[in-house]
Amino acid sequence: MVDLDLMLSQELLRHSLVAVLIALFAGIYVRDLETATGWYSRLFGDEPSFFPNDAEAVWELAEHRSVYIEVKPESAGQSVVTIFVNDLDVRIAAIAERGIESFGRETYENGVSKVVYRDIDGNEVGFGGMTTAL
Repeated sequence: MVDLDLMLSQELLRHSLVAVLIALFAGIYVRDLETATGWYSRLFGDEPSFFPNDAEAVWELAEHRSVYIEVKPESAGQSVVTIFVNDLDVRIAAIAERGIESFGRETYENGVSKVVYRDIDGNEVGFGGMTTAL
């Protein structure tokens, strides 16, 4: 006899475990670690969470969601990352207060906006979310 409750519990557990294991570790290649670390610290509003080695810096933006920079001059300037936030306008204002200006803002028909920044190497980092600005 098949125990349907046990099978359902096992299936739910399997899907729950998969959801727990999802994480983001987005990488951005740069030419100079010190220069890039300063710029990204201003962009994110905090120093790196850790330095795994002498060529990388990591910012943990939220649990299991990190952005890292890595010295790889031959690929610098080719990265594109968009980070969705629930406080877009507040975050953009704080970034501006830290001396970083955006390269533009797009607002889509569904009310979502994206604000784009470029680091010294030309990498694109965007912040997206619902906007309160009209």
